[in-house]
Amino acid sequence: MANKVEVKELLDAGVHFGHLTRRWNPNMAPYIYMERNGIHIINLYKSAAKMQEAGEALNKIAASGRKILFVATKKQAKEIVAEHAAKANMPFITERWPGGMLTNFITIRKAVKKMSSIDRMKKDGTFNTLSKKERLQVDRLRAKLEKNLGSISEMSRLPSALFVVDITREHIAVKEAQKLNIPIFAMVDTNSDPREVEYVIPSNDDASKSIDKVVSYMAESIIAGLSERKSNKDAKEDNKEEKADKAPKAKKSDDKVEAPSKDAEDKKATKEAKADVEVPSTDAEDKKAMKEAKKDVKLESKEETLEKAADSTEEKE
Repeated sequence: MANKVEVKELLDAGVHFGHLTRRWNPNMAPYIYMERNGIHIINLYKSAAKMQEAGEALNKIAASGRKILFVATKKQAKEIVAEHAAKANMPFITERWPGGMLTNFITIRKAVKKMSSIDRMKKDGTFNTLSKKERLQVDRLRAKLEKNLGSISEMSRLPSALFVVDITREHIAVKEAQKLNIPIFAMVDTNSDPREVEYVIPSNDDASKSIDKVVSYMAESIIAGLSERKSNKDAKEDNKEEKADKAPKAKKSDDKVEAPSKDAEDKKATKEAKADVEVPSTDAEDKKAMKEAKKDVKLESKEETLEKAADSTEEKE
């Protein structure tokens, strides 16, 4: 379960500050509390409720062993998101969003594999056989791939959810997730459309304190889900070990009761063998029949058979 969100902490972090009133999106009206000095003020009670709802959902996703991809390419959010996502052991994109990251995931995986192949080249000595110019090109490629895709190198399949900071800026990521029906959790400011997102967190997505407050809460919920998964796994393993310890003892007792001795088995086998062997008959008629059966049988030739057949037909006539 996610921790309770304190409204006072959100207020201190400046989560309630929205954009200028002239830049607002009318669909954010249910989450706006008031207007002050030409700026919309977000209702923090709704923000707290939505944060808790999103935190519980992320907790369940993490507990099921699936991945959540964090996306934040704006300057003030990069380091914060990278730090908290790394703590939660989740993939993140803080540089430019690579087009087709989700919809063309196979190609992205090929680029990630290219990184590992370059690493293998350096380990096995193949890299040193290249010319100086080629080595320089490979190093540059490796650095570029590391910068853009290094954080998702362990993501072998599509994520089960996206957490986005500023959906207006990350509109490409949002569209790709929508195409693949991947649920989106996002910090949505007053200038964005909340209808694009399944789990809306109305909040200030420009101030670093506000971003840190929301992202850290989400990361804590994920970490709690992961620890819950680990404890359940350990409990299952302990139960298996207990069953394994008990099983051999029960088997041994069964063997003592049921298993017959070797001598008894041998006696039974000899009796069956004797029963199968035919005892020679002592009767005179049987002996005579056996002698006749052993005599050689003379087979008739084809001509003799035809002659006998002709004779039998003449006699009948």
